Amino acid sequence: MEAPGQSVQAKPRQVSTSKPQDAKPRLLLMGLRRSGKSSIASVVFHKMPPNETLFLESTTRIQKDSIHSFMDFQVWDFPGQLEYFEPSFDLEDIFGNLGALVWVIDAQDDYLDSVARLNRTILTVQQYYPNINIEVFIHKVDGLSEEYRTDTFQDIVQLISDELSDAGYENAPVHYYLTSIYDYSVFEAFSKVIQKLIPNLSTLENLINTLANNCGFEKTYLFDVLSKIYIASDTRPVDMSCYEMCSDYIDVIVDISELYSWDHPDRKAKGEQNQEAESHVVLHDETMIHLMEMNKYLCLVSVIRNPEAKEKMGLIDMNCRTFQEALNDVFSRSWEQEREEQSQVQGQVTEGGEQSVTN
Repeated sequence: MEAPGQSVQAKPRQVSTSKPQDAKPRLLLMGLRRSGKSSIASVVFHKMPPNETLFLESTTRIQKDSIHSFMDFQVWDFPGQLEYFEPSFDLEDIFGNLGALVWVIDAQDDYLDSVARLNRTILTVQQYYPNINIEVFIHKVDGLSEEYRTDTFQDIVQLISDELSDAGYENAPVHYYLTSIYDYSVFEAFSKVIQKLIPNLSTLENLINTLANNCGFEKTYLFDVLSKIYIASDTRPVDMSCYEMCSDYIDVIVDISELYSWDHPDRKAKGEQNQEAESHVVLHDETMIHLMEMNKYLCLVSVIRNPEAKEKMGLIDMNCRTFQEALNDVFSRSWEQEREEQSQVQGQVTEGGEQSVTN
């Protein structure tokens, strides 16, 4: 669940950066001790089963984790007790190249201290680094009733908004999500966070919309295979049951690929072979899930409810391959070049490399 974000007028004073810009965008995980930061990182980026996170120890030092995927980025897990605003810490080193600050609040605990510390952090970040995305995960909501969950969400949003308003920041750009590691809500939240770091997101969405419309897909996601975060989708509303179904299907295909993709030394390929996995399954209600790997990091997963789709798989595959070529063209430029172009146009999304997918 996400509250609509709004923009804030940045204060004029900013910290100047003398260091070279880091090519890898960085996510900062912050919050009080035992709020669930390390559990979230372990489940989303390292495929740890949620039940095993009960045995994780509290973070005692900054954990820097490099994620190698379609877009290399870093996740820094900050200890809850760390006083990073003390003079001994370099704010530029912490926040200078930051893409998003993810603050985790334990919804099952007394959250007043966490909200107060978050407000102090937001005020500092907005003063010196106003372009940083601030994302608030109201976490561990799986143990709350629906009514109490809603009340907690509204109370936290109100506490943060009132404090920022009193400090002169009307409509601060803070986004809120209800999350749990025991369902797909934390993956959905991280999908929204990551998408804001992709300079060419608008181009990807346009390509997916064209593909979905031409092929009659009900919903299409471009997934990161490792984390099952979707980096883009068509602009139709997200249905969580549909998202969960697509995410589970990725696990099935990955497991099967690992079992049967071994290259036997005596096996000779007959003709040209596809390197990427491709699969579809028809469910009991005639719904089809179609998966096609785009590269070793990304796969396209679509939900098709047209019962005639089975007769048009050749056409669907051809369109998906055309989409794959367009996708490779979009990502052909390096991340550093995309970041440089993005800063030159002052945050406007790069639209270069868009192609149409024909039926």
